Amino acid sequence: MAERNRAETEAAVARANTAFYQAFTEGSYDAMADLWARSAPVACAHPGSPVITGRDAVLESWRAILREPPPAAMRCDRVLVQLLGDAAVVTCYEGNGDRPAHLAATNVFVLEGASWRMVHHHAGPLSRAIPKPSPPSTLN
Repeated sequence: MAERNRAETEAAVARANTAFYQAFTEGSYDAMADLWARSAPVACAHPGSPVITGRDAVLESWRAILREPPPAAMRCDRVLVQLLGDAAVVTCYEGNGDRPAHLAATNVFVLEGASWRMVHHHAGPLSRAIPKPSPPSTLN
């Protein structure tokens, strides 16, 4: 894969990942449902719960979660995108507001048509919280 094409693809996957956390933050079931794959099999493991499989069951779990959106914006810190052909794995640390990240997450996407769609989300607690990254400094 050409370096430019690779960078563009990684950016597209990162945008899909950001859309996931935005849907979560906004409590938008419609936006969340739009992100999940329609053709590929899906699975989800919320913190402390068993693995949920199948699009209908996964989306029903999100419907229940999104009834009470988080009290502060969800963050995905230290995003790492790994491309695997028409699939991509994103790892990150989840936090909200100014609190340190307290969950590690893995989000898996597949290319369906022209869109990167989620096929797997797994988040689980860290043994210790990870501080929120400092904003980048600017030189004047």
